Amino acid sequence: MLPAATEIVAALGFSDCLVGVSHECNYPPEVARKPRVTHSQLHSAALPSADLDCEVRSALAAGEPLYHLDEPLIRALEPDMIITQQLCDVCAVGYGSVAKFAATLPGPPRLITLEPRTLEELFISILEVGIAFDALSEGSKLVYQLEKRVRAVRERCALAQSRPGTLLLEWIDPPFCSGHWNPELVDLAGGTELIGQAGQPSRRVTWQEVLDAQPEVLPIICCGYSVERTRQDLEIARTYPGWDDLPAVRNQRVYLADGNAYFTVPGPRIVDSLEILAHMLHPELFPGEPESGEGWTRWE
Repeated sequence: MLPAATEIVAALGFSDCLVGVSHECNYPPEVARKPRVTHSQLHSAALPSADLDCEVRSALAAGEPLYHLDEPLIRALEPDMIITQQLCDVCAVGYGSVAKFAATLPGPPRLITLEPRTLEELFISILEVGIAFDALSEGSKLVYQLEKRVRAVRERCALAQSRPGTLLLEWIDPPFCSGHWNPELVDLAGGTELIGQAGQPSRRVTWQEVLDAQPEVLPIICCGYSVERTRQDLEIARTYPGWDDLPAVRNQRVYLADGNAYFTVPGPRIVDSLEILAHMLHPELFPGEPESGEGWTRWE
């Protein structure tokens, strides 16, 4: 029911067991052939960001769902297990709707719910999915490999001579700071998150808060947006008062990342996100590494 779950199942080697995925699941590439069991209720993802934010807030305030379950299709697929989430009603079908429907299915299917708020809880989610597949050894091996990469980043970034003030922006219009595991990633990558709080949800902030924070590094990781789509919204940010005076802008340390792949999806690629962030914050510790890579780039 969500991209992170699909990524975890695939990373554990059980892609063939997936009988259906959400409309947003796009990784690994082979899941594109799977039936889509959810649909967005939003009028258009192509809306201007401010209008899309308004539509989401209005729907939530009215208690209206953002996503729709294809109940006939799910019944036809006869799943033995449904993996869903309780973390964010903006990101995927709400847990209550899934649980209520699942109870009406034959069996009923086993319901696994994921709600990681920290990096450790993300690794626990992987183990939980592994246990559900009777594959704890595979889950433990995957977590070990991911933790090893995290340690490598932390140890290298501990050599840094400074910890640049960093602001991860999850939305531009209106501005949203980052939350949950992302402030933790900033800390591991040798930076100081200026607004977002580890373990807490992302939240809307005023532009004045951004100006007051004076970020030295500004990674923009718009949730659900590609690098190209985020680049379009950057033109909005450039109209905000004081944009050109931000240290990150003056020193060409504004970065764009694919929010469909990194930072906002709590699956195994969160560790890829950490490695990307380490390059952004401390290029001096990664000599010869490019200033851009797959799914992220430095804005010029």
